[in-house]
Amino acid sequence: MPYTRGPAEHGGRVRILHRTETLLNVVAAGGEEEVTEPSTGQKREERLRKFRELHFKRNEARKLNHQEVVEEDKRLKLPSNWEAKKARLEYDLTVDQKKKECAERGEDYHRVKLLEISAEDAERWARKKKKRNPDPGFSGYAEAQLRQYQRLTKQIKPDMDNYEKQREECGDDFHPTPNSLIHGTHVPSKVSIDRMVEDVEKQIEKRSKYSRRRAYNDDSDIDYINERNAKFNKKAERFYGKYTAEIKQNLERGTAV
Repeated sequence: MPYTRGPAEHGGRVRILHRTETLLNVVAAGGEEEVTEPSTGQKREERLRKFRELHFKRNEARKLNHQEVVEEDKRLKLPSNWEAKKARLEYDLTVDQKKKECAERGEDYHRVKLLEISAEDAERWARKKKKRNPDPGFSGYAEAQLRQYQRLTKQIKPDMDNYEKQREECGDDFHPTPNSLIHGTHVPSKVSIDRMVEDVEKQIEKRSKYSRRRAYNDDSDIDYINERNAKFNKKAERFYGKYTAEIKQNLERGTAV
């Protein structure tokens, strides 16, 4: 006859399983509490570590900002052309050092310097020097005459055909000696005369554009309060004087309406 469990035995086994599940749940909950407690401490330590890093970075940034402020204050107190002077002094020191080295080796510094210059730099300096205006302004009549002579000679284009023709006509007197009598025998060509006339006309036109400070006229009417107002009145008179001449005369006579 097969064995069958009774109701009491079956109910007892259910209670045992229920108690076992309850104990397992309690153990699991306790394990989770034990696991969560270290994670909270780790998070706190991580936050404290990040806070210390931020605090260190803030102090470092404050220190760097203070250093930049001090350096900027020093730069502002320096002269405006300090950077150019510093670069020039450094360049002079470098040149002196190179000169000493060349002197010790028995070489010429200028030749060594030219060897270090590239073709592109040389061309750029030549173009800059060519564009530079050599006219320093009026310093004397002799210097002005010399500059005009140099300007005119640069414009001369040699005519070799005319040169050979004059050489054949003059013969030995082409290169005069103390006994040569060729003064007044040369007759300039029409082209040369036209070129000279054109150059003289250009000089006259250029001279007419010169502006100089006008002398003060003591007899002129005083219709201004300062120099700036005097210049303004002159400009107004130059542009509108012919339209306001009658009004001005009426005001001076006292007959203005």
